Amino acid sequence: MLIFFAVLGGFILDAIFGDPLWLPHPVVYMGKAISFLDRTLRKILPKTPRGERIGGAITAFILPVGTFLLSGAVCFFFYKIHWVFGLLIQMFWCAQSLAAKGLVQESCNVYKELKKNDLPAARKAVSRIVGRDTDALSMEGVTKAAVETVAENAGDGVIAPLLCMLIGGAPLALTYKAINTMDSMLGYKNKKYINFGRVPAKLDDAANYIPSRIAALLWVLAAGFTGNSVKGAWKIWRRDRRNHASPNSAQTESACAGALGVQLAGPAYYFGEYYDKPMIGDPLRPVMPEDILKADRMMYAESILALMLGLLVRAAFVLL
Repeated sequence: MLIFFAVLGGFILDAIFGDPLWLPHPVVYMGKAISFLDRTLRKILPKTPRGERIGGAITAFILPVGTFLLSGAVCFFFYKIHWVFGLLIQMFWCAQSLAAKGLVQESCNVYKELKKNDLPAARKAVSRIVGRDTDALSMEGVTKAAVETVAENAGDGVIAPLLCMLIGGAPLALTYKAINTMDSMLGYKNKKYINFGRVPAKLDDAANYIPSRIAALLWVLAAGFTGNSVKGAWKIWRRDRRNHASPNSAQTESACAGALGVQLAGPAYYFGEYYDKPMIGDPLRPVMPEDILKADRMMYAESILALMLGLLVRAAFVLL
């Protein structure tokens, strides 16, 4: 039952406080570890496509396994001192594994700049939460980028870690964050990472496969709770959920586009390279800044649904 309260407490802490900048975050240290492994393994291994793939595979093994063992050992140590300390460290790490509050804060910053018609400031704000090039984005492009990010990160930033912590507590949630961080740093199909990042990207695809689909279905339900189109969300999810190079990214994006009645995705530039990505959704109306707030509300609604359902299932297993 301790995991039950750790997850609930972590969810509440994230909803209230998010990720204060002054507080050390595990993802920062994961990023430093990834950079270290990237540099070190490239020096040691042959500078060939095969050598790079091996380096990526080693990184994809060391970081998640190391994260699980280290975080598990820390939790075990605190539980041995007293169960209250064990609960508190798990609750703290569960909160840090979730990105709901931070995602809302960053997307609302984009919304505020758009409402002020300050395009340069809006581009700068959205650059904090997207991987694409933002220097040439229009007002509509900035808005779409923010909405897409909220929808996509609802899956890998909220629902996936939430499901992991419901199963294996903070250690499993942090292990998932390690996998997801590797993909965000190494999973690019450019010259530098096409080989080194292959295994980390595939591992992230596997880790997100089921959570992304659960997140999409919950988004459809959340559309109904927030006054958006359930029918549209279901229709576009069924039609466009595979309109992405990743098997998972378009799952929640398509449900979001259908719920709002807008068209998302499409061509974009990443590190100066053009990517001809397919469209998601139908352009029943133009994308508006207010759609960012609507996406935020749907993200929170589906997060609460996931929390409630997950805790009910976990409690049922404990009682049985």
